Amino acid sequence: MKRTVTRNTAAVASCLSVLILTIPLANAGSEISLQGSCTSLASRLAQLDNTLIDSTKRIDAGELKVGGRDIGAHCLVQGRMNPRTGIDGAAYAIGFEMRLPLAWNGRFFYQANGGLDGSVVTATGGLGGGPVTNALDKGFAVLSADAGHTAPQNATFGIDPQARLDYGYKAAMVLTPMAKQTLHIAYGAKPEHSYFGGCSNGGRHTFVAMNRLASEYDGFLAGAPGYRLPLSAVASIFGAQQYAKVATDPNDLSTAFTAQERALVAQRVLARCDALDGVVDGLVQDYPRCQQTFSLWRDVPTCKGERNGQCLSLAQKRAIDPIFKGATTRTGKRFYASFPYDSGLATDDVASWEFESPISRDSLAVGIVFGVPPIPPATFDGKSLALNSAIDDLLARITRSNAIYTESAMRFMTPPDPTRLELLKQRGAKVMVYHGVSDPIFSVDDTVAWYKGLQKANRGQAERFVRLYTVPGMGHCRGGPSTDQFDMLTPLVNWVEKGKAPDQVIATARGAGNAGGVNADVPADWSPARTRPLCPYPRIALYNGTGDIESAASFSCRERPRGLSGKTAL
Repeated sequence: MKRTVTRNTAAVASCLSVLILTIPLANAGSEISLQGSCTSLASRLAQLDNTLIDSTKRIDAGELKVGGRDIGAHCLVQGRMNPRTGIDGAAYAIGFEMRLPLAWNGRFFYQANGGLDGSVVTATGGLGGGPVTNALDKGFAVLSADAGHTAPQNATFGIDPQARLDYGYKAAMVLTPMAKQTLHIAYGAKPEHSYFGGCSNGGRHTFVAMNRLASEYDGFLAGAPGYRLPLSAVASIFGAQQYAKVATDPNDLSTAFTAQERALVAQRVLARCDALDGVVDGLVQDYPRCQQTFSLWRDVPTCKGERNGQCLSLAQKRAIDPIFKGATTRTGKRFYASFPYDSGLATDDVASWEFESPISRDSLAVGIVFGVPPIPPATFDGKSLALNSAIDDLLARITRSNAIYTESAMRFMTPPDPTRLELLKQRGAKVMVYHGVSDPIFSVDDTVAWYKGLQKANRGQAERFVRLYTVPGMGHCRGGPSTDQFDMLTPLVNWVEKGKAPDQVIATARGAGNAGGVNADVPADWSPARTRPLCPYPRIALYNGTGDIESAASFSCRERPRGLSGKTAL
C-alpha cells in the first residue's frame, strides 16, 4: 500500500485545560497514515524476530479516555518477545503493547513503567506530574511492557537470573529495535524522533537507557529517578528499623510517627523556611537553604511528658533524624542520600512509603529480586527480613554475584556510569528530570548529587543538554501540597527538535474542579488552580515582591540569594 503523507502547516495544539499552560509542539512535522487496517497488521508483523503477536485491533476515537479526554483512533498491538521457560520452571516472555495512531506524528515514546513492573500498563506515555495529557494524545506511537515477567506484586521472578536482567535493562534493549521495526512495517517509515520516559522505577529505566540506549533515543524524561534503587530499598528498611524503636504498636510502624506528629513537623518546617523565597505561601522553594535553617531538635518541641501530637519525644527524635540525614552502615558510613525536611511530610502517600513499603515491597525486592542468593519464596518472611536483618548483610546481598546470578543488583539495576553521558551529548540528545522535594522513597538529594556529578564531569556545562527540576511539596511522582500538574514532554520536544532550551516549566495545583483529577493534598487556602514555575536547578522560584501569589507570573527563576527577609501574604 502506498504511504500517504499529509502536511500539517498549521500545527497548533488544542487547549488542554484552563488550569495548565500548554505549549504547542514545535515543528510537529508530517502526519503519516497507517498502511492498511489494524486487523491486517497482524500478518505483516509476523516477520518480527523472536516476537509473537497475540492481537491487533482498532480502538476508535473516544473508546480510550485519559484524564477525561478522548484519545484519537489508533491500533492496539499486543504481543510477547523471547518466550521461554525459566530455571524455576515458570513461563516467561517480555509482554508488550504498542498503540499506533491512525494519523502518526512521526514520533515514538517508550513508556517505562514503575514498581516491580510485571504488567503491561496502558501505553499512553505520561508527560510528568499529575495527569494533563499524554504522548498518545499528541500523536506519538507509544510502547509499554512488563519488563519480562508477570504479576507486579509477586517477586518470585527474582529466582530466574534472566528475568532479573530483563527487568533491570535487557527488556528495553530488545524492545527498542522491535518497536522501531513495527513502526516501519505499520507506516512505511521509521520514527523521526524517539523519546524514553517514566517515573519512579520508570525513571530508573530512563537513567539506564541514557547510558545503554543513548544511540536510540533523542530525548529522555525521568521523574523521581530511583537510579540507585537497590540502595534506596535497603535505606527504606533502615528507616523501618529506626521507626520500630519507637512504635507504640509493634504491628504498626505508623505509631512511631503519627499523622498528627508528621503534620506538626511539616508546620514547623513552613514556619522556619516558607519565607526564604520571599513570600509565605505554603511552599518552600528554597529547600536547600531550609535544610541549613530548620532543626528537628530546636524547632520541634520535645515532649516533657507523654506524647500528645504537639511534640516529639527525645527517643522519637533520636530515631527519626538519622533517617532524614541518610541511612548508614553499622560503622556509621552513609550509603544512601539524606532526605530534606519539607512541607509534604504529613500526606497519606508518605505514610505508605515510610511504614508499609519496607515490609510489603522493599523486603520482597531485596530478599528475592536483588539478593544473591535469592530467598526461596516459600520461606520468605518480609516483616522479619525488614525488621530483623542487619543492614550490612542486606547491603552485601545486593552487591553479591555468583555463578548463577552473574550480575549483582547494583550492576543490573543501575546505569553503568550515570554521570558519563558523552554519547548522548554528542548526538545532541536532551534530558529533563523532575523530582518531588517531599519524595519519601527516592531522595531528591540523591538526584541533586547526581546532577552535581554530571556538572563536574562536563566542566559546569551539563545544563546545555540536561535540566533538573525540583518540585517543592510534591511526593513520589505526584501528590503532596504542591503544584504537581505539568507537561514536560512538550518542552523536551521543543528542546530536541527546535533547540529551544526549557528555562522554566509551568506547573498547576490540582485543586477542586481540576480536569485531570483532584489532588487531595492541595491546601484549602490555596487557589485550586495555583501555578508556579518549576526552575532548572540550581535556580529556584522567587517571589517578585508584588503580584498575586497564586500566579506563576509573580515568581521568577533565579539563583538562590544570600539573604531574604520574606514577605507574609495575607
